[in-house]
Amino acid sequence: MADGTGESTVIKAKAAPASRPFSGFERMVAWRYLRSRRREAFISVIAGFSFIGIMLGVATLIIVMAVMNGFRTELISRILGINGHMIVQPIDRPLDDYAQLADRFSKVQGVKLAIPLVEGQTLASGKGGAGTGALVRGIRAEDLAKLKTVSDHIKAGDLVGFASGEGLAIGARMAEQLGINAGDTITLVAPEGDVTPLGVNPRVKTYTVSAIFEIGMSEYDASIIYMPLEEAQLYFNAEGLVQSIELFVDNPDAVDALRQPIEAAAERQIYVTDWRQRNRTFFSALEVERNVMFMILTLIVLVAALNIISGLIMLVKDKGSDIAILRTMGATSGSIMRIFFMTGAAIGTVGTIAGVILGVVVCINVESIRQFFSWLSGQTLFDPELYFLSQLPADMNLGETVSIVLMALTLSFLATIFPAWRASRLDPVQALRYE
Repeated sequence: MADGTGESTVIKAKAAPASRPFSGFERMVAWRYLRSRRREAFISVIAGFSFIGIMLGVATLIIVMAVMNGFRTELISRILGINGHMIVQPIDRPLDDYAQLADRFSKVQGVKLAIPLVEGQTLASGKGGAGTGALVRGIRAEDLAKLKTVSDHIKAGDLVGFASGEGLAIGARMAEQLGINAGDTITLVAPEGDVTPLGVNPRVKTYTVSAIFEIGMSEYDASIIYMPLEEAQLYFNAEGLVQSIELFVDNPDAVDALRQPIEAAAERQIYVTDWRQRNRTFFSALEVERNVMFMILTLIVLVAALNIISGLIMLVKDKGSDIAILRTMGATSGSIMRIFFMTGAAIGTVGTIAGVILGVVVCINVESIRQFFSWLSGQTLFDPELYFLSQLPADMNLGETVSIVLMALTLSFLATIFPAWRASRLDPVQALRYE
């Protein structure tokens, strides 16, 4: 061509072989192939679907993994917030020396709290006559004050009555079910009661509710009652005894290293279990579900990557004559391959970045989004009665997010290799003959 534009194009094309890989010329051609034209509208639609698929796949993976991580974190923190990381139970004789044992355990390096406990099942009823099953935990007042998961979440009343040995602390959902407020009375019925000539009579006793707590895990808020230790010992016919001593440690994942020091500090035969043994089935199920969800949702990104393959193959067929002209003007097969590789990789890269942004935005506002859809549908989404948590948690893990991004980019880049290779292998003579 004699005009300046044609001459410039020829110069760029001839300069292409001598230019370095991924040069400005190659990027320019790749960008031109990405732009929509009327003749290539169908190819652009496929590229658009590929972009949307990768974006939604990456965003969904980030959101689902963050929510499942949030579930695990919340459940562990709440379950272990009121249950000890390690539980000490007697073997040779009852725990009648629990005060001395708790004192020795609390001095072991890595143990921050040792709580003697008396536990028992009861039937709790309020002033309206409604009843519900409850787990009564007898605990010393000073230990309950140190149990921040409970003492820092008092919704009504206070622990003054509990400290005097006259009041109980119950969960908010139990108080709601029984129609009880702080200062009201609650009646407890224990199946193991007083022995009479006519048999064993259930023990029935009425207590004042001193405090109402709300942990945020509905299962605990609806079933746990805290009672002063000495009163619990009397109520359950265990005077001077406790059933177990729960230990709270600095690092719950390092409980194995504390077993030997704790057994040595006991100076007697004891049986020690930890939180992993007591909740193994539950947390194993969570881990399996998390891994399966990751594998299933990865298929979304894989399908989007396959769309990139089909779109690029159609683009190669459509641009056969252009490729042939570039080759006859001096472009190498490597240059052609890089052009189509950048075309497909751009879709995958931009889609992944958009997916990360969308996923982060949703994770940050996940509770507001849940409330909006609950209002829109008129139904309670993520019911605390079923899921045990009062709000939808999301905990993004940096390493996991990076893994998702690398996986999406890898699939996208791999998807471009075959179409780009086919473009580089195109025979210019055959392409121009049938044009």
